[in-house]
Amino acid sequence: MKKIEHIGIAVKNIEASNDLFGKLFDKTHYKTEAVESEGVLTSFFKVGPNKIELLQATNAESPIAKFIEKKGEGIHHIAFAVKDIKAEIERLKGEGFRMIHEQPKRGADNKLIAFLHPKATNGVLIELCQDIDK
Repeated sequence: MKKIEHIGIAVKNIEASNDLFGKLFDKTHYKTEAVESEGVLTSFFKVGPNKIELLQATNAESPIAKFIEKKGEGIHHIAFAVKDIKAEIERLKGEGFRMIHEQPKRGADNKLIAFLHPKATNGVLIELCQDIDK
């Protein structure tokens, strides 16, 4: 793993949260993007070398809707940048980690993504991210 790529925060209302975090960070978000396969609308802030991703559910079956229903708004996941996501998935499986995604899939912000199951990581949802070559 190369670095923390971003921290994901589950929110009920992305517009209100963009205003809130915009005031907190003293800047506006740089990108909003829907990820249909995950049922989410995302918004990204750049804070120094770090990124914060806000996630709002677009349907009741979305993982974000289920997360908010169970735990409320808050930190949803920590994403780590990796050089080769397929190799990293295999390495982690070899170390005994349970994956939610056995194969990478397209995510927001021009990334391939895969999640580890939080039961394998002390309750922390971990996302792997690899830049998609343009």
